[in-house]
Amino acid sequence: MNTIWSSCVQNIGTLYLSRTLRFSDEYKEKYMDAFHIENKKRILEIGCGPGALAQSLARWYPDSEIVSLDRDTAFIQFARKQAPHIKFVEADAAALPFKDKSFDVVISNTVQEHIEPSRFFGEQYRVLKPSGICLVLSVRKGINITADCIAQQSSFEIEVWKRVEPFFREMEREYHVGQYPMSESELPSVMEKYGFRQVSTDYLTVNLTPDNPGNSKELAYAMINAHRQTNIDAVNSLPQIAPRMVTEDEIQEMKKRINERYDKRIKLYDKGIKQWDTSMVLIMILRGIK
Repeated sequence: MNTIWSSCVQNIGTLYLSRTLRFSDEYKEKYMDAFHIENKKRILEIGCGPGALAQSLARWYPDSEIVSLDRDTAFIQFARKQAPHIKFVEADAAALPFKDKSFDVVISNTVQEHIEPSRFFGEQYRVLKPSGICLVLSVRKGINITADCIAQQSSFEIEVWKRVEPFFREMEREYHVGQYPMSESELPSVMEKYGFRQVSTDYLTVNLTPDNPGNSKELAYAMINAHRQTNIDAVNSLPQIAPRMVTEDEIQEMKKRINERYDKRIKLYDKGIKQWDTSMVLIMILRGIK
């Protein structure tokens, strides 16, 4: 059983809620125009996490078979419960358990930066059929503005995060988190280097601003609570990342204060007092053909 990523790097709640928003049907047409993979029968998602993108792909391409893969056991178990109609496979993206020329499309989201390029692109090239399509989604630097009522941490919280900061850096080195970053110009060049042709790039923005009047109350709550979950998950991961550096009482107090701030944010929303906090996600979509 491998649960390193879900325990130490990105928890299930963090990934599932944020990606559910990111791959909402609100952006369906934009994604489908960029992907341009209509009439493709077998689609493989690499590094699926808890399965949010896989569920969107299944809705958007109902006539295609979706196979999604991740090496984290907890992610796969969660994804199977959420979407039993999709095939989820526990395996390594750098050693895909599929025969050559098995898929019409391979797609990944924020995976490339964690895997050595020759293995990342080489395995996808291998399992693609001739003229198959490789899609690489990469989140680039966006805009993140936090509401004042959330940003104002107590001195207690600041001290705890300062105490554990070196352990987060060590965790990232140990598990190769983001060890292979590439710029917007490097990515297409590297894709061509590993054999893909007709390489193209597209960019899609996802505007997660709770106070936008076009958003429903349900959607605004989802945006706020996705950030809440990210913060709660970070605290919950401390016993794994920084053993014995934070007590259970401190963890509970940290979560209590986080929830108080996010509860206040929701109350302000309910009263119509706008904060204009936002998470503007910029997604680079790299597309190449075998």
